[in-house]
Amino acid sequence: MSDELTAAFLEELGDLVESLERGLLDLKADPDQPERVNQVFRDLHTIKGSGAMFGFTALAGFIHDFETAFDRVRSGKASVTPDLIRLGLAARDQIPALVENLPDPDDTRGEILRALNALTGGTPAGAAPAAASGGTEPEPEAAAGAEARLTFRLTGPALALGARPDLILQELRSLGATDIVAHLDDLPPPDRLDTDQSHLAWSMTLPASVRREDLDEVFLFVDAYWRWQAAAEPAETPTVEADAPAPAAPTVTAALPAERTAATAAPAAAPASAQGAESAASVRVPAARLDTLMDAVGELVTVEARLTEIAHASRDSALIATAELITRLAGQLRDATIVMRMVPMRSLIGRFRRLIDGLSESLGKPVDFVVVGEETELDKTMIEKLADPLVHILRNAIDHGMEIPAERAASGKTPTGRIELAAIHAGGEVLIRVRDDGRGMNAETIRAKAVERGLLSPDAQPTESQIFSMIFEPGFSTAETVTELSGRGVGMDVVRRTIENLRGSIDVESSLGSGTTVTLRLPLTLAIIDGLLIEVGQERYTVPLASVKEIVELPPSKAKASRTQDFLDIRGRFVPFLRLGTLFACEAPPSVTQNVVIVEAADGIVGLVVDRIIGTNQTVIKQMSKLHRSARSISGATIVGDGSVALIIDVPQLVALAGSDAYRTAGEAAA
Repeated sequence: MSDELTAAFLEELGDLVESLERGLLDLKADPDQPERVNQVFRDLHTIKGSGAMFGFTALAGFIHDFETAFDRVRSGKASVTPDLIRLGLAARDQIPALVENLPDPDDTRGEILRALNALTGGTPAGAAPAAASGGTEPEPEAAAGAEARLTFRLTGPALALGARPDLILQELRSLGATDIVAHLDDLPPPDRLDTDQSHLAWSMTLPASVRREDLDEVFLFVDAYWRWQAAAEPAETPTVEADAPAPAAPTVTAALPAERTAATAAPAAAPASAQGAESAASVRVPAARLDTLMDAVGELVTVEARLTEIAHASRDSALIATAELITRLAGQLRDATIVMRMVPMRSLIGRFRRLIDGLSESLGKPVDFVVVGEETELDKTMIEKLADPLVHILRNAIDHGMEIPAERAASGKTPTGRIELAAIHAGGEVLIRVRDDGRGMNAETIRAKAVERGLLSPDAQPTESQIFSMIFEPGFSTAETVTELSGRGVGMDVVRRTIENLRGSIDVESSLGSGTTVTLRLPLTLAIIDGLLIEVGQERYTVPLASVKEIVELPPSKAKASRTQDFLDIRGRFVPFLRLGTLFACEAPPSVTQNVVIVEAADGIVGLVVDRIIGTNQTVIKQMSKLHRSARSISGATIVGDGSVALIIDVPQLVALAGSDAYRTAGEAAA
């Protein structure tokens, strides 16, 4: 098996394992859903078959027993219980070690399988495995002591498609096959041997307990003709064709077409198959290739801006037309590349559900975990880097924030807590909120701890928001005792640092006794955006176009700074505005005629007073250096058409600033 196909299988396996875990957790929340049981069974069956085909025999054997337990659930012989889900999740956790063929010195896997077997009422060790009913009527039971005869042949280019006769025989042996004979009648001379095909047939004796469903599963992932016949009948010839059986013989014949087998047996390799190219719904691409493509598109956008500048300066109509065409094509390529990099939030949800489930059980705090907006998309780089911060936030929500059932009952709450993870688009950013209905945070306790640690002076009068932000300071913790989960003051400072590196921000709101809400504000993408190029004090800046609602002219009566009149009446709505020249301490005097760019973020709407509107452009975002990260109103920089640098306005920060006293004080001084 080629390394490329094996790598494709392992990538497909990751999706299957994620689906398996999601199915198990769904079953725990709602155990009376047969379709979810079937989904878990299908995932296990696919993992087993694909694992066997790609040579992961230990994985296939382990999953076979795991699958057998869930087949009993599927057939109604066992029910879904918390213990079953616990063991199922424990079995799922063994899959990575089985893939890497790691040893199991403590026989953990054996203990899990034995517990699953006992819990679902399986047969004792050494007995024939239970048949897979599949929801159909069982085959008529054979007489006591009766046996059946099975013959089979792999057909078509089975070996080229990855079929492993040795693994098929191994699975048949697990069903109790004996007297296995290989028939060589059709073996061609060596000079005519086709290594893509199997030229052998096999026959064997099977116990009476084996039913058609068991054999359907054995041959599900291979192209084969097989015949199952009572031992009392005359032996079949080794050449197993689709001819009709003798009328009196209780025989079952099945054939799987090559097209179906190829598509089923190697789902991960399907994109490379000519026959499946037209029907392929998606193609897997290594993340590194997307990064390379995005870097190239970013450089193209910068060069395109330069070409446009040169074209308009030359006033050459042909050159201008060519530049406009390149601008349009570069924009289409940019949009397509950004879309390819977008990943839905649901790709993170599985691990969070598992985290909440495990902590809920270990801490004795029952919790309903609710997800809103799991289809909300973010740049893949952002998704990857969000995992750890959200783990810290969710863990704190249940460990620090959630009360035990007795405390909740005493406070008039339901015994089961609630943690909600929500993701929504808001203008040019994405908001991710983690909200719990726990005990909330005590602002006075946090303030006292901050004073004790020297983070606040005793006479300081910080706002409640500033007090809550203290939890993100390195080493800050209000926990009285250190546990294996928390109490050492590590974690939340990493959260803030990670979010800030993503050009985002964190807000915390809390009400004592009612719960806490942590909001992460993040840009849609870290790469390229549409921008509005503006001029303030003879310097150029870029405002993300997705945040711009409209542009109006600043009335002459508002030309001078005022503490009480820096508001505009926009169709009956009072909108505060910020004078960027004052905010950025520009030395150049403002222009005679100024414009106000109305921008929107999650916190509201604000106007930005600028000297001149230059136009729109495609903006390749460059990160600020460590020396400039303290400039909270700037989120990055970009290179414009003439090669100069334009700073990118951080709209959410300016909207938040409009509601504070800092700018008003500056405006009063300027007035």
